[in-house]
Amino acid sequence: MIPESFIQDLLHRVDIVDLIDAHVPLKKAGANYAACCPFHNEKSPSFTVSPTKQFYHCFGCGAHGTAIGFMMEYSGMGFIDAVKDLANRAGMQVPEQEGRRREASDGPRTVDLVEAMTQAAQFYREQLKASPKAIDYLKQRGLTGEIAARFGMGYAPPNGLRESSLDYNDPRLTAAGLLKTGDDGRRYDYFRDRVMIPIVNPKGEVIAFGGRIIGPGEPKYLNSPETPLFEKGRELFGLPQARVALRETDTAIVVEGYMDVIALAQHGVGNAVATLGTATTATHVQKLLRQVDRIVFCFDGDNAGRKAAWRALENSLEALPEQKTIGFVFLPEEHDPDSYVREFGKDAFNRMVAQATPLSDFLLRELGRQCDLTSAEGKAKLVADAKPLLQKLQTPLLRLQLVKRLAEISGFSQPEVERLCELRTIAPPAPARAPRQSPAATFMKKLIRLILQKPALALRLPIDALPGDLPETRTLRRLVTTVRDMAEDGGAPPAYAPLLERLRAGEDDALLRAAASDLMHEPFAEDEIESEFAGTLDKFARDAQTSEIDALKAKARALGVAGLSADEKARYVALLSTHGNRGRETPEAS
Repeated sequence: MIPESFIQDLLHRVDIVDLIDAHVPLKKAGANYAACCPFHNEKSPSFTVSPTKQFYHCFGCGAHGTAIGFMMEYSGMGFIDAVKDLANRAGMQVPEQEGRRREASDGPRTVDLVEAMTQAAQFYREQLKASPKAIDYLKQRGLTGEIAARFGMGYAPPNGLRESSLDYNDPRLTAAGLLKTGDDGRRYDYFRDRVMIPIVNPKGEVIAFGGRIIGPGEPKYLNSPETPLFEKGRELFGLPQARVALRETDTAIVVEGYMDVIALAQHGVGNAVATLGTATTATHVQKLLRQVDRIVFCFDGDNAGRKAAWRALENSLEALPEQKTIGFVFLPEEHDPDSYVREFGKDAFNRMVAQATPLSDFLLRELGRQCDLTSAEGKAKLVADAKPLLQKLQTPLLRLQLVKRLAEISGFSQPEVERLCELRTIAPPAPARAPRQSPAATFMKKLIRLILQKPALALRLPIDALPGDLPETRTLRRLVTTVRDMAEDGGAPPAYAPLLERLRAGEDDALLRAAASDLMHEPFAEDEIESEFAGTLDKFARDAQTSEIDALKAKARALGVAGLSADEKARYVALLSTHGNRGRETPEAS
């Protein structure tokens, strides 16, 4: 785990305005900066960056976070990679756990492997320029020099890296998957006589290669083996190159091969990515849905393509959140994306993507193909086959729709389908009504906003005196506890950015986002925060006393004076004496 103190120091050193402005041009808007949101399509700016609080917030889609959060959402990085990227920008060294340091001493460091891959990629690019055979192959595929350069394509000659300036005995080459060791102990190139396609991570670093053989031979396509740099189930080819098109279209097209991605880009379809010799995983889906609201899987229309689509569906169910959609496109059996877009053009391909079969339709259609829906046995099988899929699905509204359709097809009732599939009954959403806020909840929300703007106030808040078990109260308690823990670790109370990062994606996320949004829109005046804090606490205490008095009075009226304990009578008198002219009654008088 990266130490909390390092995260705080990193967020202190990185200016979020400069970071975001390098990716999304910002304009001054009062005390903050504004732009059109990079995470959803909009015509008027609702994306705001606070230089004082060092966080961003979009009033349109709710995107919210620190510099770390921005790199994760914008580039699709994981937390560790985002921290490392920002640390590199700031000239900081990320501290590693002792175990990681020992591991690193046993073999080449990650940075050294990246350097070796970079050198190999440069060598392959140079070899492509000198290989008429490889150039002719790319021309036959309809690819231009511009698109080849965009994807960093190269060529591995028959003698491989022996022709390069790299040391063939360098252990980095084996660790990075560029060389293999045979049974006889001799080393040889993993890639020979192949068109080379670099696989890069979100930071643009080469982490693996895909090689397409020229002429006869097997395998036709060869990917790098898994290495400390490369894990097939986590990486998507073409994601860095597709980043702009993904934001513009809000749709990611997943195809089967990297040559399909490159061919689509050649014809103006820039929002395509590909898995790398493996089925689509939940990690792939999660990574894409951080950047877009819609994924369309585009596969060949043969049996292999349908099997691949079904595996993609199964692995998407757990990763699919509400408000996101997944669709499926199946090409004519004689076509793949490359041949289809070459024959019919960009517009025809995009129309097909726009009309993609929704996940729900594909799921029910494929299940139905395996059952005789004219028989009772077939209908029972349909529900039984749907059971594990429905149990995986984490979107209540979509699951409810599927249950209803299964009930219609199978002849079972909706409750019967839910019982047979061992699902909790999901009630239809109630009509939206403005929630009634209790005075206590209102106070809690105000205190949350005050502490977010000035975390030092948490050190003076008596959390033991906070009443009830409201969601707002629980959030406030955790917020105060977090501030106090961070203050113990680092001395002074944390600034908002590291505080937000500590609480990111936790159970309090919704309430904290709403509070931060209010603060971005209308912060407390700095010279009034102390009085607002004191006034809120005072009013809260008075209201709490009033509630306690009313409760004791109601009990005395219901049960008589004898119904109150001696402590309750004493408490009642004490409350009346400190509460001013609220009431003069005593239990005896009642």
